[in-house]
Amino acid sequence: MTQRIQLSPGIPKAFKALIAMSDEVTRAGADAGVDPALLELVKIRGSQLNGCAYCLDMHTADAIKHGEDPRRIFLLDAWRETELFTEQERAALELTEVMTRLSQTQNVPDEVYQQATKVFTEAQYQAVAWMIVLINTFNRLGVPSRARLPRRAG
Repeated sequence: MTQRIQLSPGIPKAFKALIAMSDEVTRAGADAGVDPALLELVKIRGSQLNGCAYCLDMHTADAIKHGEDPRRIFLLDAWRETELFTEQERAALELTEVMTRLSQTQNVPDEVYQQATKVFTEAQYQAVAWMIVLINTFNRLGVPSRARLPRRAG
């Protein structure tokens, strides 16, 4: 594989600001009562769709550290075919897919929006939507760079 210029460390202040945004959205989600595990599922699903190995590696490990059931992670790509995900998680995953594919969908369909706003408060919806925007941004830094996976023990 061709080694690429790494974008994330290339403009350190911009990347630091992006990390700060992610931390702020995570805090806003927590303040609004969004389960941190749900936000990890959003990050994983967005990274699956974008093919970002670095982010998938990071967020699956983070999710497991925070108690996520590995089975749910293994089946996340087929979430519609299982009963393992809550109504809120399903709404967040659907919103993640639609927002991640905006270049194809050109829209968030009313039914997707209505389902999300049925199960989330305004503040929760905002935190979930912002996290979708952020994971897509991180993926767009990682994929073109072919960011290398960190070494892990074991």
